[in-house]
Amino acid sequence: MRDLRDIARRALACLDLTNLDERCDAAAVETLCARARTPRGPVAAVCVWPAFVTQARTALAGSGVRVATVVNFPRGEDPMATVIAETSRALAGGAEEIDLVLPWRALARGEGERARDLTRAVKAICGAAPLKTILETGELGAPDLVARASREALAGGADFLKTSTGKVPVNATPEAAEIMLGAIRDAGRPVGFKAAGGVRTTRDAAIYLDLAERVMGADWPVPERFRIGASGLLDALLATLDEGGAAGEKADGDSPY
Repeated sequence: MRDLRDIARRALACLDLTNLDERCDAAAVETLCARARTPRGPVAAVCVWPAFVTQARTALAGSGVRVATVVNFPRGEDPMATVIAETSRALAGGAEEIDLVLPWRALARGEGERARDLTRAVKAICGAAPLKTILETGELGAPDLVARASREALAGGADFLKTSTGKVPVNATPEAAEIMLGAIRDAGRPVGFKAAGGVRTTRDAAIYLDLAERVMGADWPVPERFRIGASGLLDALLATLDEGGAAGEKADGDSPY
């Protein structure tokens, strides 16, 4: 069995600590940013609503924690002009990473060009800021649709493929992750992967680390290329690191996968 403490340490460094609750307010963002500077080191990023980007950037100044936000979220159906304007405001406010929901319903209807074109248009605005394209794989369901969404996002210039919004019944799954990682492997350029939604325990995190290592190589899962988006995972990771070994495994409980 792999050392859960090592898994927890690696996953914490790759964590996008997230608050996309509809009731989120300035106090909640302040708490989120404080939690991002953990006793075991900083997380990779915090992900907040666009309205809180400037606050988060100020709170995290000098920490090394990046500020991400979401656009076309959560349904993926906003007009392109709206998404472009939202992205521009977020970047002007200090966002360092953009998580874009792919128009997955259009893709499922056979309109893959809409997914590709929106990704390309948003990436053009992002410049050097990483663009994570959210495929909403749990709603796409069929492996061929997940593969098609991956290809269209990559063709549009996505810097990361991200599984899910966390706002639907089925979010990250190992099956979808493996398809996405295969597309990344075959892309011919550097692209990252983000599992989001439903990753709650250290053993859950281990599933996605193991997958990334198996498909991409043992040294591949680092924060520049691999992320886990979660709100509740941090407590489980810290418990594993603080309690260690069998105690940490017991605290995690059974993996849902």
